[in-house]
Amino acid sequence: MSNYRRTFSVRTTEPPTDALRLHRQATRVAHPSHSDPTTPVRTLLAQHPELAPATHDLIAAYQSIASVQERGGCLYLCGNGGSMADALHISGEMLKSYTLPRPLNADLRARLAEAGPDGAMLGQVLEHGLRAMVLGLNHSLSSALENDVSTAGIGYAQELLAMAHPGDGLLGISTSGNARNVCYAAQVAHALGLIVLSLTGENGGRLASLADIAIRAPAARTDRVQETHIALYHCLCEMLEIHFFGSQRDGFHGSGQKSTSNHAEPL
Repeated sequence: MSNYRRTFSVRTTEPPTDALRLHRQATRVAHPSHSDPTTPVRTLLAQHPELAPATHDLIAAYQSIASVQERGGCLYLCGNGGSMADALHISGEMLKSYTLPRPLNADLRARLAEAGPDGAMLGQVLEHGLRAMVLGLNHSLSSALENDVSTAGIGYAQELLAMAHPGDGLLGISTSGNARNVCYAAQVAHALGLIVLSLTGENGGRLASLADIAIRAPAARTDRVQETHIALYHCLCEMLEIHFFGSQRDGFHGSGQKSTSNHAEPL
């Protein structure tokens, strides 16, 4: 185990062989559940049984991100090229509804109604979101760093250093696992007290060794890794959405916490 990796109190599944048991059980799931966060994993394995080895860390990632959100923290994401597009895709699924409605709770709707003439309308159309921020979108910052700093690839690290708080999370995406700027960000994340997650190809590269939880897609060619990543992170986003919104109770609070527990038990 890398010296960079830390131990977190995260509930995980049994080793990947347990995921194969889920695949056998998947045929018995007649209808998707909107209250059980483990249902998306069963659906994933029914459609993509080859992803069974990745589900152990996928579930661990879900549980750690849910913990970050419940503490009022933020998930930061970064990647390059197609992986940057994936980071944006994930943030989009988190910041608004993905598969389930996320109506505002009654208290927030009431406060919006009192805030101004458009408040009542906003209370009806706005949705709860999960805090997520993609690094690298500030072009003024990136161009300033390129102009002022001789070391290349430090943009994500600099932005994360300025923005993140202990208890937040970082998800670094790299098909090879060796994206230098993403690895720099992972090291800053550790220094700041963030939990570090990685999403890579089967080799994992340097990034996986820097991660607390490393999700490895069972593919090597870049385009095949990216195709697999989509299935994995859609499952991740659906688990998070069911965790916070699946009960459809009026219990979600703007701080990122909910009043009633809906944790997934280890599979």
